[in-house]
Amino acid sequence: MDFQNKTVLVAGLARSGVAAARLCAQKGAAVLVHDMKKQEELKEDTLSPLEGLEIQYLLGEAPGEEILRRLDCMVLSPGIPTDLPYIQRARELGVPVWSEVELGYRLCSSPILGITGTNGKTTTTALTGQIVKAWKPGSLVAGNIGIAFTEIVEKTGPDDIVVMELSSFQLETIDQFHPHISAILNITPDHLNRHKTLEAYIAAKQNIIRNQGVGDFCILNWDDPCLQHMGDGIKGPRVIYFSRKAAIPGGVYVRGEEFVSALEGDVIPICRIDEMKIFGAHNEENALAAIACALCAGVPASIIREELMRFPGVEHRIEFVGCIDGVSYYNDSKATNPDAAIKGLCAMKTPTVLIGGGMDKAISFDPWTALFSGRVKKLILLGETREQIFQSAVSAGYPAEDILRVNTLEEAVRSAADLAEAGDSVLLSPACASWDMFESYEQRGDLFREMVTCLDKANH
Repeated sequence: MDFQNKTVLVAGLARSGVAAARLCAQKGAAVLVHDMKKQEELKEDTLSPLEGLEIQYLLGEAPGEEILRRLDCMVLSPGIPTDLPYIQRARELGVPVWSEVELGYRLCSSPILGITGTNGKTTTTALTGQIVKAWKPGSLVAGNIGIAFTEIVEKTGPDDIVVMELSSFQLETIDQFHPHISAILNITPDHLNRHKTLEAYIAAKQNIIRNQGVGDFCILNWDDPCLQHMGDGIKGPRVIYFSRKAAIPGGVYVRGEEFVSALEGDVIPICRIDEMKIFGAHNEENALAAIACALCAGVPASIIREELMRFPGVEHRIEFVGCIDGVSYYNDSKATNPDAAIKGLCAMKTPTVLIGGGMDKAISFDPWTALFSGRVKKLILLGETREQIFQSAVSAGYPAEDILRVNTLEEAVRSAADLAEAGDSVLLSPACASWDMFESYEQRGDLFREMVTCLDKANH
């Protein structure tokens, strides 16, 4: 698409918004940048990547009718809700409203491998990216994993592959975005405070398939009830299932203690499960999805096996932080919903002091708290959901006297250290978003790490 002399409004000055504004300006567009924060409220270095570019700033207030009427396009950062009045008005005026991912797609010359789902996206994307880059070194990883698509889109070529983690927020406002390979890992309720209904959330996830056709691939999780029959209604791309529990003809699955592929008919061993550094049933699913993605991209099985064995996992996902006085500490800050937290808790093999709570996303905690008895030795709660989780846990039969409510993460870590004994684990697995107390789940996990390090120093 030619952006020369087009007027583009970029909404949201987080990383993807800054990258989108920079790219549009470099392509000759007249760029307006909008954020509801005033300039003095933005981080000090937010605007520095845009210095020297012809950009108009609209900060602290929504764009008015006069501005909306002269737009050729509006690009939304993922955190911007699509039901805001000025966005609805832009649509009424016929202004295309795109996600930053859609903008990147319009300027991308590389085939795209897109991965979405409620949980496991980051691990699967990182693993798939490592495999693909071992085969095609010029390939890059981008998207919801923390690197804006528009930041890297011009750094790859037709012979490379862009491996993308895609959130429902990013997929909500695509138009022509078309991955050659798509994967939906699982679907459980999440972000209902934004999407309002589970059906709307699922529809946003399904957008990843919307523009795929013959010659493309769609990878789905056979073990997920929401996805098992989704492939029945998909016309165009070849549907490939992966499964931990069933030998799927033409799919990728677990046979005994190894991952195997039957994509081409014959069953081919890929890697033994115990050869991987990452562990847990959820990581077996992530590995199966990555294998399917890589095979569809053409990566040789030998390279896939080597990278599965080398992959160290990702930060903030059941990340081992250290052992102090016989107590193991794990950072699972990326568990931002109950389903992810269930996976983290089930991966623990010892009595666990659990730290949970955070921002409310209008999701029930009952499936999570139902697992506490026999697994959770003590429960420490913080954040705006601490009372909801308390009530859910008590209703599930968990003893109220084993629950401690605190005000800060620092207090939670100190309390966990006091309550845990040698042979126990302390697990930060909030089951909630971080935005009530932190800028991101990464900041929350980083602080947990720092607090554990301080405990270790204090003990020595």
